[in-house]
Amino acid sequence: MDRRTVLAGACAGLAGATLSTKLAYAAGAYTGDTLVVVSLRGGFDGLSAFAPIGDTHYYKARPAIGVPKNQVIAGDGMFGLHPALAPLLPHWTAGRLAAVHAVGQVDPTRSHFAAMEAMENAAPGSSIRTGWLDRMLGLTGAGGPLAGVSLGKAMPARIFSGPSGDVSMNAIDDVTLAGDGKRPMAAALRAMYADAPAHLSAPAQAADRALAATSKVKAATLPVANGAVYPETDLAGALRDVARLIKSKAGLVTAAVDCGDWDMHEGLGTAVQGQRMHDNLTELAQALNAFVTDLGPDTMKSVTVLTISEFGRRVAENGSRGADHGHGNAMMLLGGGVRGGKVYGDWPGLAPADLVAGDLAVTTDYRSVIGEVLQKRCGIGSLTEVFPGVKPSSFGLAVAR
Repeated sequence: MDRRTVLAGACAGLAGATLSTKLAYAAGAYTGDTLVVVSLRGGFDGLSAFAPIGDTHYYKARPAIGVPKNQVIAGDGMFGLHPALAPLLPHWTAGRLAAVHAVGQVDPTRSHFAAMEAMENAAPGSSIRTGWLDRMLGLTGAGGPLAGVSLGKAMPARIFSGPSGDVSMNAIDDVTLAGDGKRPMAAALRAMYADAPAHLSAPAQAADRALAATSKVKAATLPVANGAVYPETDLAGALRDVARLIKSKAGLVTAAVDCGDWDMHEGLGTAVQGQRMHDNLTELAQALNAFVTDLGPDTMKSVTVLTISEFGRRVAENGSRGADHGHGNAMMLLGGGVRGGKVYGDWPGLAPADLVAGDLAVTTDYRSVIGEVLQKRCGIGSLTEVFPGVKPSSFGLAVAR
């Protein structure tokens, strides 16, 4: 059995995880926030989550599915939170949760696949093909095996595509080396590649490092803290594992988590329990609340969570009480360094003349919002390498570390 055979078998047998490696790990110590990116797949309806109750055209366009003024929470006269976001209301009131409205991508495509690819690449019009989290990770100098992790069944690997080392896993407890219980596979892998050139040994060493790091996290057996209760959902399970990585001090710099089922062409429904948008928002809010509660205020001082989605929904409802693919959308930001309790953004209005082909206009590039967080909370200087040609937003939505 030669090195190639053993390596192929070992990497294929790394159950529950896939690895992206680079030949040399940087030795720098990262001191910024842990950035948690939650991708709301399918086209999140920001017009429901953060309803523009002060825009009369909202109710003209959505007579059935518009969120009534008397049902929103934390309303400020112009915007109000969907009542299903109630689990997050304490964080909004405490100034840890904010939203940015009328955000989106430059290209108003309504194709899920094209929009998701562009969102994760985040460098339209350039020859760059890596994912923006990979580029961000490379600038931090962090080189640990668990510096970049995508968690959950969907495993959004494209956002990490590139040379920086990262791990995609279903769950921490699922990461094992097949056969290692019966044979010393990990030890054999280390021995076989001990004297190999770097370009041959890097994948094996990365697999070994990832296994060792996840084993330490498992052994820590850190309980869910502060009375937090995670619902039995895929999103909550992934966020619970992100919390484990943070609490175990595993060197996590950034994590990507997927949350699907937002493509509501039909049955988006009214703002009551049992309706699709209401129930999905409830699950999202409960999972995020459990995550924040689990970590506690001291740890959350160094954690920022943000949501992204490939596009929003159309302003006008359709005949099946849903909304088709749109353009402008809303993002959420949650963390100890967030100046929360308000909706940021330049509202373009929902009058027919203000729409873009029937959609909410985009007045803020989603990358500029992330850019402000990267600079103020993650210690990234120039955004050129992460988001070419993009300037950070000047909303003041994050406090500089």
